[in-house]
Amino acid sequence: MSDKQLKTINPLTEDVIDTYDYMSDAEAKAVVEASHEAYLEWRLKSLDERAKVISAIAKALRDRKEEFAQLMTDEVGKLIGDSRNEVELCAAICDYTAKHGPEVLADEEREVDGAKAYVAHAPIGVVYGIQPWNFPAYQAVRYSISSLMAGNGVLLKHAENCTGSGLFLRDLYESAGLPKGLFGVLLISHDQSNAVIENKLVRGVTLTGSDKAGRAVAAIAGEQVKKTVLELGSNDAYMVFDDADLDLAVKTCVAGRIYNNGQTCVNAKRFIVTERNYDAFVKAYAEAFAAIEPGDPNAKDTKLGPMVSKAQRDKLHEQVTESVSKGARVVVGGEVPDRKGWFYPATVLADVAPGQPAYDDELFGPAASIIKAKDDKDAMRIANDSRYGLGGGIFSRDVERARKLAATEFDTGMIFINTFDVATPNLPFGGVKDSGYGREHGPEGIKEFVNVKSIKIAS
Repeated sequence: MSDKQLKTINPLTEDVIDTYDYMSDAEAKAVVEASHEAYLEWRLKSLDERAKVISAIAKALRDRKEEFAQLMTDEVGKLIGDSRNEVELCAAICDYTAKHGPEVLADEEREVDGAKAYVAHAPIGVVYGIQPWNFPAYQAVRYSISSLMAGNGVLLKHAENCTGSGLFLRDLYESAGLPKGLFGVLLISHDQSNAVIENKLVRGVTLTGSDKAGRAVAAIAGEQVKKTVLELGSNDAYMVFDDADLDLAVKTCVAGRIYNNGQTCVNAKRFIVTERNYDAFVKAYAEAFAAIEPGDPNAKDTKLGPMVSKAQRDKLHEQVTESVSKGARVVVGGEVPDRKGWFYPATVLADVAPGQPAYDDELFGPAASIIKAKDDKDAMRIANDSRYGLGGGIFSRDVERARKLAATEFDTGMIFINTFDVATPNLPFGGVKDSGYGREHGPEGIKEFVNVKSIKIAS
């Protein structure tokens, strides 16, 4: 193990916020063991007792919202308003889980001839989460709260960029009454992370990240026969049909692309517009994007903050440049500004086609891909012509037709009709294809990491 340290760096100022020592192998193993030991007691708590602690976590999140929001904005460059909203979403997830968790996880009686039978939902043990930087609070809360409600122990390996946020959350959980050690934060390398997956005390693994990272983690977990949930990003398609309300479509698609500085797995990313609306959409969308000025994420009027790191900014610019070299057209933006901070302008690419990164890959930043379709049917074909399938949208005045297409033809996990959204506590979140598998949120998410037991009693 090297003596290299973890660093958090402010994307606005490029200044180091803090440094943290990596854990030794022994220290990391001790965190795993502490979570397991705490789990052995936590699993015996009643569902209502667990729910009471989770309700207290919701209150603690709201009480410390300003402090947590500022930390996230400093660490990853989120707009301060988005950071506040993220803390509130986390509190809402706790509210939902505390209210509905006891009912969702309660024993179910089943009819069996000549006997009584029950289905019980028991915890499985320690669940290990590997999480990214774009939502420092939400990414950790969404899997940990459901796992804790189920009676499990939880481990978190957060992204280096938001190390402070991960530690803040651990301390907040414990201040609200969660047993010490039950939620453990690991400051470790990728190699050490693999050892955590292999640790016999770890029973489940969840990762949010790239499909490349997902394949690597799933392979290691698969060798150990351990349950995984993977959320691996996407290039979500938003279709603008012939009968769409064009003003609504433009306004919503602009907001959907720029949300969280364009760095969200379920951002609206590919805009597939029928020939009837294409030219008007490109013109109106470009005008809206041209008016978005990057600025200080702490200022309430700023609409676009910096990207999280120079590496992320440079990767996005390479994808834009390659797309243009292969036939895409820059309508707005596309140049790295000469200023302090890892900024990238709101960028519009038109004439996007297969073979370009803007069509095939995920652009993780404020760059929009606009694709022309012949008609509604062709738009659906293009939307499904992706290795990803996390979210997506349909703009159409015929809502019932759009709903039917969403249910039967759109090959993706979450679909928004005439709107854009990120996450709702009572609706399952997750995707298909290279976007991963498994669900978070809702009853489905609460039950992802449980041992579903059949219990039959002779009469």
